[in-house]
Amino acid sequence: MVNRILISKSVDLKRSWISIFALLFVTLLLQACGSEKLLSRVSESGVILAFGDSLTSGVGVKPENSYPSVLARLTGRQVVNAGISGEVTADGLARLATVIEKTNPELMILLEGGNDILRNKSLSETKKNLSAMINLAKAEGIQVVLVGVPKKQLFSDAAPLYSELAEEHRVPLEAEIISSLIRKPKFKSDSVHFNEAGYSKMAEEIQQLLKDHGAL
Repeated sequence: MVNRILISKSVDLKRSWISIFALLFVTLLLQACGSEKLLSRVSESGVILAFGDSLTSGVGVKPENSYPSVLARLTGRQVVNAGISGEVTADGLARLATVIEKTNPELMILLEGGNDILRNKSLSETKKNLSAMINLAKAEGIQVVLVGVPKKQLFSDAAPLYSELAEEHRVPLEAEIISSLIRKPKFKSDSVHFNEAGYSKMAEEIQQLLKDHGAL
């Protein structure tokens, strides 16, 4: 009887260890999948194109304190600031090909759609325009990073269309930084734009995203 109890406990112990190892294996597998690198390294002489609206151009600060300028200092890469204040995605799509031709970037950081949302434009059209911009860049061999902007609601997260685009096109997405900064007055120069600290924080988060996905 005692032997049977000991054997039973031994079997239970083995099963417990098997369950623990199985759980560890699944956890490591999920972490590996979650850390998939979607970008290749940008060469030391490579150009990064920061394409977008006022949050890219740097409304609220001097040009040297815009996020592209800060990102250039952080990465040691040339970062072209191609932001136009007030631009909607339809206008961005119309000018992107010319900007790409002039700058010949290895990677594009796409931050647009905020003005579409503020002006209550069709979100399906906004998504369509952003998708076309991503396709245009990829057709030229340019890697793309997408930055999401919040919905037109107080304390809202990035609009769902950004995560949808990131999944459909398999591009990295920075979904939190804009929403996070907008919620904190200490990072803002007005209701929708940032100050030096805000753009600096934005550049730091984008730099980290580029590192995490293998671009730096």
